[in-house]
Amino acid sequence: MTKTKLIRNASAIVTCDSADTVHHDADILVENGMISKIAPKIAVPDAEIIDAAHKIIYPGLINTHHHFFQTFVRNLVSIDYPNMLVVEWLDKIYRIFQAITSDVIFYSSITAMSDLIKHGCTCAFDHQYCYTNLTGNSPVDRQMEAADLLGIRYHAGRGTNTLPNTAGSTIPDNMLETTDAFLRDCERIIDLYHDPNPGSMRQIVMAPCQPINSYPETFIETIPMARAKGVRMHTHLGEGENPIMVERWGKRSLEWCEEIGFIGNDVWFAHFWEGTDEEFQRLSQAGSGISHCPTPAVLGGFPILDLQKLNSIGVNTSLGCDGSATNDSSNLLDSMRIAYLMQTWHSKQRGGSVSAYDILKTATVEGAKTLGRQDLGSLEVGKCADMFLIDMDVPELVGTAHDPKNLIARAGLTGPVWMTIIGGEPVYRDGRLQGIDEQAYAEMGEKVCDRDLRIPFKHIYS
Repeated sequence: MTKTKLIRNASAIVTCDSADTVHHDADILVENGMISKIAPKIAVPDAEIIDAAHKIIYPGLINTHHHFFQTFVRNLVSIDYPNMLVVEWLDKIYRIFQAITSDVIFYSSITAMSDLIKHGCTCAFDHQYCYTNLTGNSPVDRQMEAADLLGIRYHAGRGTNTLPNTAGSTIPDNMLETTDAFLRDCERIIDLYHDPNPGSMRQIVMAPCQPINSYPETFIETIPMARAKGVRMHTHLGEGENPIMVERWGKRSLEWCEEIGFIGNDVWFAHFWEGTDEEFQRLSQAGSGISHCPTPAVLGGFPILDLQKLNSIGVNTSLGCDGSATNDSSNLLDSMRIAYLMQTWHSKQRGGSVSAYDILKTATVEGAKTLGRQDLGSLEVGKCADMFLIDMDVPELVGTAHDPKNLIARAGLTGPVWMTIIGGEPVYRDGRLQGIDEQAYAEMGEKVCDRDLRIPFKHIYS
């Protein structure tokens, strides 16, 4: 493996740095996986050359909320998310989730990560809360195995559900854990995988699934351990559960989190479309972020977060695909396009404007902030060489090259990119993933899906 690479002759390099710099007709020099120089006509005699003529280079996209295991539970009209409330959907979908095995975790992760990589994502967080009698404690280990094969930068959210169905949760008994078991496995995987150093390929996040499906102590005991271990925290919040929280605890979800201390600049929440203006202000003051997942919001008919308003009051807002059971794909470019169109709706209602470039920064710079990664999110000297390239030498992009910053979401570029590079290594090029035999893994994944999920699914819903 060549440690020095020269990405040469790019038509444009959209850096997403603090000055919103765009370099034209320039090169990127990569040494030991990091960007060491951006300039025209760099000369390094022994460097491996990647010819980027007629290409535009963007920072790698960063996905801040997903559920990889759900890629094997999608395109199923019988449990169609738009036709029911979130709590109703959860009650129905968990009947199939309990059939998930360790092999399903592995091959569904390959499926989701492949989709992400092919569409420009270089760093992904997954909220893995599916622990069944059949998976045991293997899910994060199997996901790390998949990430190693594909070469993606991976942050694993170790989730859990501890509250039984009889106490008001939507969780079947064979998917429940104890708080102690959850904490023990968090300690195990943090010690095994978590790397806090610049250039890290693997990190762990402590991420109880959601307050309505766990005992309070699960969240309460997560906080000191996460902060002692130096890992971040995450959960679902403000996505339809507030009436249940008020009935159960006499307070809304955010207030519940504030009272126990599950908030701060090391915490971010998924969705939060139920948030009030006053709650958004409190998030800003605490430094907690939101992972905005536009596709499930549209599918579920939920309120659309006003990103311009959130940014104006200092709430860090990043972008997530969400699980495929509420999205059906793992394409963050597609999520960018949907987010952009949703935000233009807001701009027509309240005045002002939103740009496609704002959405690009939400999916790059803001994603890096959310994950606590100062080494990611923009193309600058000293940062990781994570990027994707698009080919401008095609008829469908004629007329768009004059504004590379706004091109992606504005022009609706949602198909596979030309190349994805992570840590200086091309992991997707020439229409193929570089780490696996795509056909072999697709065939085996389909067999696992049929064997472990489709047969029990037909039994449960027949």
